[in-house]
Amino acid sequence: MKRIVLAIATLMLVAGATNAAPKKGYKIVVSIKNAKDTVLYMGHYYGKYTPSMDTAHINKKGEFVFESKTKEAKPGVYFFSNPQGRYAEFIINLDRPNFTLKTDEVNWITNMKVLGSPENKAFYDYQRITHLYYNKIDSINKNTADKELAKKQAYTLRMQLDSIKENLVRTHPEFLFCRMLQATKDIYVPITNEKGDTLSKTERAEYYGEHYFDSMSLDNNAMVRTPSQVFYDRVERFFDGYLGSASPDVICEYADKVIDKSRPAKDVFQFLVNHLAEKYLRSHVMTHDAVYVHMIEKYYATGEAFWASPSDIDAEVARATKWKHLLVGKDAPDFGVLYNDQWHFLNEIKNKYTLLIFWSPTCGHCATMIPELHDFYKKYGKKYDIGTFAINTDIHEVEKWKEFIKDKDLFDWNNYNGGVANVDWKDLYDVISTPVVYLLDKDHKILAKKIDAKILTEIFKILEPGFE
Repeated sequence: MKRIVLAIATLMLVAGATNAAPKKGYKIVVSIKNAKDTVLYMGHYYGKYTPSMDTAHINKKGEFVFESKTKEAKPGVYFFSNPQGRYAEFIINLDRPNFTLKTDEVNWITNMKVLGSPENKAFYDYQRITHLYYNKIDSINKNTADKELAKKQAYTLRMQLDSIKENLVRTHPEFLFCRMLQATKDIYVPITNEKGDTLSKTERAEYYGEHYFDSMSLDNNAMVRTPSQVFYDRVERFFDGYLGSASPDVICEYADKVIDKSRPAKDVFQFLVNHLAEKYLRSHVMTHDAVYVHMIEKYYATGEAFWASPSDIDAEVARATKWKHLLVGKDAPDFGVLYNDQWHFLNEIKNKYTLLIFWSPTCGHCATMIPELHDFYKKYGKKYDIGTFAINTDIHEVEKWKEFIKDKDLFDWNNYNGGVANVDWKDLYDVISTPVVYLLDKDHKILAKKIDAKILTEIFKILEPGFE
């Protein structure tokens, strides 16, 4: 054990700049004694995905050779796997990597020997140490009758393993897997400030948010190509957990801070901008579209999305521009439809609240949701002065629309077919699928959207004291 730890502690690696454009080409030789497989695959991590990169067939020497003179092997964590999904990881942290991994069929990881890569040798030595320590802890927990003693002994072993981790990180900060160990460390939140005053719960939460990414090398391109628990999952926990219920302004503020830290690493920068824009584009939270609009305006419209084609940028900017006018708090755009030889305009509705509804008689979700919304309206419409402006989006199914209105007794709604209008209301309100429901106030400002009857009930509990 001491010899292994000493070997790791004394290893030295001369590494190039991790964010410099890697030179093309790689050669990774995998030799497995008594190999049962004739083909292996090589892949790497990227966010939550594991894209395949290369395939190698066993040669006459019993080796699997992954080699290319034209492909790039960017810094990150890679793996080779068999068709059944068995795999072993390795590190690429140099230009034109060229090394050999030798093991046997019994245990790929425990019996691994590395030739030509000091970092991968240290990486496998560390895996063996970790495996040994956890085996000892399991043995103690199973075989020690005195549970308190077992707890103390296990704690001692964990502290020893933590000491080995810390020594590795301190000795070899240039090793990618050491950066990974650092990135997954728990965040220490102090109890007191520099003056010795006790921090409040709110102050400690703010400290946690401000320092959440301190230990992660966001300025290192390799970070995006690490296992999901190292990078992707931590990003998700921050935005879904820590910022989950925050206002769009707060989410945007933190998103910009995180992205700014990644600017030296183009791959991480690209991933974060893409991922966060897509995340809030797809969010079901009614206010999260404001985050998407911010991401597009700040990074796409300004030309910073260097990976996107001009047509893609134009499409994103056009959608964000449209959505910007439909954010909660904005004035609902007015429009009119011609029905029964008469024009009907949204702004003609003068109630305290207005339900603006786009729906189709052939829509499966509408078949359930529209009657539920109508039940809400029948129960509370007069009491809370709720008006309606319901548009049939399936303009070629007028008879089915009329049948639905009759079957569900929707005659007390303002029902209009959208076939003739003064503007393209589908484009104006971004009606791609149905139903689409907005709640407007007396001035036709958007109070809520992406809502159903259940959510509407919860909203009215907030809007109207004593609502029942």
